[in-house]
This record gives sequence, structure tokens and C-alpha cells, in this order.
Amino acid sequence: MNFKHFIYTLAIMALIFNCSSSSNDDLTNPDPDPDPQPVGEVTYEADVKSIISNNCLQCHGTPPTNNAPMSLSTYTQVKNNINTIISRINSSTNPMPPTGQMSSSLRATIQQWKDDGLLEN
Repeated sequence: MNFKHFIYTLAIMALIFNCSSSSNDDLTNPDPDPDPQPVGEVTYEADVKSIISNNCLQCHGTPPTNNAPMSLSTYTQVKNNINTIISRINSSTNPMPPTGQMSSSLRATIQQWKDDGLLEN
């Protein structure tokens, strides 16, 4: 009988010590955003220029074609038209580019550029 109590006590002690932990490793949260925005401020040259080149300059080049109302081929032109650009790239009924709304990450980069102060470099 004593041997049976010894085995039960040993099993319970093993469970108690194996199930407890003084570590906080399991309390840390993984990065909730697997594709975070760039660290630091977004700039035209580093982040926005390529988005504009790849998505807008087909019509908004110099000179504008396909009835585009303005050119977006320079930093100043993009900066001066940022509110219109953001409105149109986020439009679900009349999006730019006309082939369909660009990805949310590209649109967020342009919005972040505006929020960071429209930095050139």
C-alpha cells in the first residue's frame, strides 16, 4: 500500500513540475502584421516613385494620354496632386489605375508618405 502511494505521489509531483514554468516565452505575442510597413519614414524616391511609375505613368506621363487630366512624372506633380491620387486609388467605383484597384499595401504606402509629410528623399 505504501508503495502505491509513493508511485501516485511521484506521478503527481512529476506532472506538477513538468507543467509549470517560470519562463515568459509563451506570453510574448508574435508580430501580428506579417507584412509590416517600412521601418522609418516613407519617401518619394525610395518608396512612392516606383509605385507611380508602375501604375500611373502609362496615362499620367509627359504629356498625359488617354484623357488623363494631369502628369504625374515628377515629385512636385505627385505631391501637388496627392489628395486626388489618394481619393482615386481608394475609390471602389472609379479606381485608378482603371485596370483595377492596386494592392492595399501599395495604397497604404502612398497614404503613409502623405502622413509622413511628403518627403522627397
